[in-house]
Amino acid sequence: MATYWVKTPQWIKRFFPKQMVWDMPVGEERAIYITFDDGPHPIATPYALEQLEKYNAAATFFCVGNNVSKNPGIYEQLLQKGHTTGNHTYNHDNGWKTDSYSYLRSIEKTKKLINSRSFRPPYGRIKFSQARKLIKRDPSWRIYMWDILSGDFDRDITPEQCAENVLANIRPGSIIVFHDSEKAWDRMNYALPVVLEHCKKMNWEMRALPK
Repeated sequence: MATYWVKTPQWIKRFFPKQMVWDMPVGEERAIYITFDDGPHPIATPYALEQLEKYNAAATFFCVGNNVSKNPGIYEQLLQKGHTTGNHTYNHDNGWKTDSYSYLRSIEKTKKLINSRSFRPPYGRIKFSQARKLIKRDPSWRIYMWDILSGDFDRDITPEQCAENVLANIRPGSIIVFHDSEKAWDRMNYALPVVLEHCKKMNWEMRALPK
C-alpha cells in the first residue's frame, strides 16, 4: 500500500517555508514542469532524453553527485540538450536522518559538480533548520518540491497505474516527479511517453524549471 501522496495536499504546501516551491505560476503558455530525480543513470537517463526530444520537451534533472561522478558524459548530455539540472545531495541523503552539518556539506560537495542553485531534498525530507541554514548561506538557492509524484519508484504499482497517477492530477503549473533510476525503470519507461503524449494533445508547453 502506498505511503505517499500522489497529489500534494494544499495544506502541506502552506505549512512549509516559502522558499520551497511546490508548483509554478500559470501563465498564458499553460506550461507543465517534468522533473527527474536520482540520475544520471546509464540506461534510464538516455531514454528520458530520447523521449523528451521526441516531444520537444524540456525538463529538470535533480542529480545525485555520486552519480554525476560515475556518469559525467551523460550529465554533459543533459546540459547540451538544453535541460536544467539541480542538486540532489551527493549520496541521496535523507535530511531527517542526517545531521545538518553533514547534510549541508553533502550539498556543497555536489555543488562542485553541478553548477546550479536549484535543490531538491531526497525523499522530500529536509529539516526546517537545514532549509533555513541553506538559504541563509546563499539566498539564491531555490528548494523545489513537487505537485505530483508519479510513483514510478513504487514496485507495488503497475506501469499503467504510474501513468494514471500523473494523468489524473496534472494541470498547468504542475511540477511532476519521475526518476531516472534502476528502481523506477520498469514504470518510468512506460509512463513517461504516455504523459508526454497527453501534454502534447493538451497543447501544454513542457518546460524546465528556472535555474
